[in-house]
Amino acid sequence: MRLRRLWLTDFRNLAAVELEVAAGLTAVVGANGEGKTNLLEAVAYLATLSSFRGAPGEALVRAGAERAVVRAEVDPEQPGRAADTLIEAELRAVGRDRVMVNRQRLRRAADLVGTVRVSVFSPDDLAVVKGGPDRRRRLVDDLVVAGSPRLAAVRGDLDRVLRQRATLLRQAGGRLTPDITATLDVWDAKLSDLGETLAQARADLVGQLEPLAGKVYDQVAATAARVTVSYVAPWRDQGLAAALAEARTDDVRRGVTTVGPHRDDVELSIAGLPARTHASQGEQRSLALALRLAGHQLVTEVGGTPPVLLLDDVFSELDPERSAALVAHLPRAQALLTTTGALPAGVEPELVLRVRHGRVAVER
Repeated sequence: MRLRRLWLTDFRNLAAVELEVAAGLTAVVGANGEGKTNLLEAVAYLATLSSFRGAPGEALVRAGAERAVVRAEVDPEQPGRAADTLIEAELRAVGRDRVMVNRQRLRRAADLVGTVRVSVFSPDDLAVVKGGPDRRRRLVDDLVVAGSPRLAAVRGDLDRVLRQRATLLRQAGGRLTPDITATLDVWDAKLSDLGETLAQARADLVGQLEPLAGKVYDQVAATAARVTVSYVAPWRDQGLAAALAEARTDDVRRGVTTVGPHRDDVELSIAGLPARTHASQGEQRSLALALRLAGHQLVTEVGGTPPVLLLDDVFSELDPERSAALVAHLPRAQALLTTTGALPAGVEPELVLRVRHGRVAVER
């Protein structure tokens, strides 16, 4: 897909932005704290209706404003799709947000999946390797949904069932009464169906991701290493229904759901050793980049056209050798790149935007 035009009103510190986006690389330059990442965050918001920085919706509205508006014109560049699609998201500081596609109100967030597709690279990607399982699950789930948009509804329904089950367990107060048992039977049946579906999609995705990530890692790190990516879901051997039944007494006692896809992990290793604890910082950064690049390649193969690349200050965290390797292996796609300093050698933007005090100006 291609992002053609972008309009922002009161998004973060960006009061008013209107610009045409280059078909190739757009460099967004400026000092720290001026609003460069906010520009990328706005584009990514239209893909997921969430912040890739993990911020709540109300934090995206400029201080003192009642609402923020993100509006974009995109060309899906896919057969059978309209040449231009207009997407408008209104985020309110208080109250419900609203999203429209070609002037028609969107009923469910899941219906937007695939309209805008992005691949986000940021310094926070290191947490995918070094951090807890939730970061790795999110990476895999985002790729699963990007490749199969219908699974967005499965993921949303699963989250809803887990919340309902958690509420019921808290209400049980540690006592497994007949009423609690009957209601748990209902929620566990739904959780089992949804969880098995999502887990199979995750396992399939990881199976496709592993060889690509290993190949890209060798290129980015400029050295050969055996990279493994493994989906770890201990309950899958017996099935989720049986695992939930076995854990029910403990779940009621503790008031939480102790087994299921929300507790699974994706284990990463280099040369047979856990990357989270045994890899050097440079190796971890190379692996984080390899996972993102491999994921971008997968989504491109499935979708037929590449997502928009959003590169948020990634070169500041890399040594010259890894920066050069990343430049050499960046996918051919529309991209927006932020930087506080000079661009690495080999990076030649079609458009340069300067961000200063929340204002965006075309520099060249």
